[in-house]
Amino acid sequence: MDLVLLPDASTDAERAAVDGVVGAPAQPRRDLLLPALHAVMDAVGWISRGALSYVCDRLHVPPAEAYGVATFYALFSVTPRAPRTAHVCDDVGCAAFGGEDLCAAMEERLGPAGSGDEVTWTRSPCLGLCERAPAVFLQLATPPSEREGSPDATRALESSPHDDAHGPGGHAQIAPATADAVVRALHGDDVPGPDPVVSTPQAGAPDLELLSRVGVVDPGDLDSYRAAGGYAGLRRALAVGPARVVDEITVASLTGRGGAAFPTGTKWAAVAGSPEPEKYLVCNADESEPGTFKDRVLMEADPFALVEAMTVAGIAVGARTGYLYVRGEYPAAERALVRAVDEARRHGFLGDDVMGSGRTFDVELRRGAGAYICGEETALMNSLEGRRGEPRAKPPFPTVAGLFGKPTVINNVETLVNVLRIVAEGGPAFASVGSGRSTGTKLFCLSGVVARPGVYEVPMGTTLRELLELAGGVPPDLRAILLGGAAGSFVTPDQLDVPLTLEGTREIGATLGSGVVLCFDSSTDFAAVLRRIAGFFRDESCGQCVPCRVGTVRQEEALARIVRGREIGGRTVELQLLRDVDRVMTDASICGLGQTAASAVRSALALGLVGGSS
Repeated sequence: MDLVLLPDASTDAERAAVDGVVGAPAQPRRDLLLPALHAVMDAVGWISRGALSYVCDRLHVPPAEAYGVATFYALFSVTPRAPRTAHVCDDVGCAAFGGEDLCAAMEERLGPAGSGDEVTWTRSPCLGLCERAPAVFLQLATPPSEREGSPDATRALESSPHDDAHGPGGHAQIAPATADAVVRALHGDDVPGPDPVVSTPQAGAPDLELLSRVGVVDPGDLDSYRAAGGYAGLRRALAVGPARVVDEITVASLTGRGGAAFPTGTKWAAVAGSPEPEKYLVCNADESEPGTFKDRVLMEADPFALVEAMTVAGIAVGARTGYLYVRGEYPAAERALVRAVDEARRHGFLGDDVMGSGRTFDVELRRGAGAYICGEETALMNSLEGRRGEPRAKPPFPTVAGLFGKPTVINNVETLVNVLRIVAEGGPAFASVGSGRSTGTKLFCLSGVVARPGVYEVPMGTTLRELLELAGGVPPDLRAILLGGAAGSFVTPDQLDVPLTLEGTREIGATLGSGVVLCFDSSTDFAAVLRRIAGFFRDESCGQCVPCRVGTVRQEEALARIVRGREIGGRTVELQLLRDVDRVMTDASICGLGQTAASAVRSALALGLVGGSS
């Protein structure tokens, strides 16, 4: 293919950043497009035409297609922007709990969002730090010449993964955040990193499985992980063989913990049984559902467990390479995982001869760039391949033609970490907890007006009331709970005795989703909450299909008119419009984003949470 490149010249800093990622590949690799664009953003804070042209030249990607990718993701900017940017969460988990006040304070200190030459701020959707609202994510560009070999860089590599929150390019998280702390960080102050123990009120309890190592194991120390039983699961998996491992996962009735609840054993068996010699494993760690933060805690506190689980899964299905796609707003988790992968590789737990077994498996880490839609499995594969994160039509399904057109297993973080327990104890033992398709334990993300927000682990079948009791009791003046995230549904206090299973929540018209339990009291303006949810889906729609592209806009517009008291034709007409838009999006959208974009709105209207909606 003959490329016609842009005439603009790149700078030394831009070329150095790209070369540091791309190296000297024997052949162009389009799958390095996202890492290359990240490198430019990390170095200078925006992607110029010259930088984009240089990336296209190195990777042999047409500029029009590269521009389409660069403009698709929220963390990339193709227009000049201050190199140090604060993303302030104003989503449903933060807005009513300090987020709006923080936005007002940032505007007072730094001016309107997006203004400023050296430092700036902008509003952001959920940052996955809901238990410590309000939350801020910092993009702090640092040229490679200043980053490599500097005292700060050395300190970041040698410290424990939760000693500070700095990730590649100096990115950081602050939660709970104050305007003073954010401004100081933008001007160069160090940022204390998140402590996963704070996010897990159950830490240290004897009956935990997935959270058993939080606060016990040093997440940066392989020996500490092994002393707590780490790599016993991989050792047993290698001893019993891939077929037995797949059987155990099937018997365990492990379902996906990301929201879709698809049987994990069915995926694994399909890929393991494929005659195609090249297969892939993908870990979906792009946790972006508003109100969800469980995977972040697992990655920050127990990164070796995820690396081990990916190795077990990869070998079981016959994959030689696993891709770990980490959310771009999770710098502390990324740092922890980079170190874990490097340590595992150095000690022979990854590579050409895993634990001396003669089997090959390795992990490549990729950073997302701020696109909720990439949580959808086919959009995630497109992103990994260096394309816009737009969902693909199915069939074919990923187990037949997935990443790079090869059979692919895609699981999220919580799903994979469950594998270690199943391999160690056997499928029947795992299936004995819970009932039906709802087996094992489940992580739930509690936030809002609860006394002790955080990640909680309970057996499937625990009631919503029992879960709230663990978090300090049923909140006084509780009005509603958003169950399952923005794509979930509202439930009311008279439904607290519902068992938290796939079957139990379905009976009340709700869903477990990604494990969100976001509590609101009677002071909540539910019309404003619904408008924010609608605005989230409007912004995150990839725009590929008309029902979602147009429907999410019309839904947000109608809710905006209701919030402002400027209904067209009256409240009854607007509510009927919302129901009509809901029906079209649910029935005709290509993927789950459009199909669930009206779920929370629909349930709120049915429950009468918006005045005059009953």
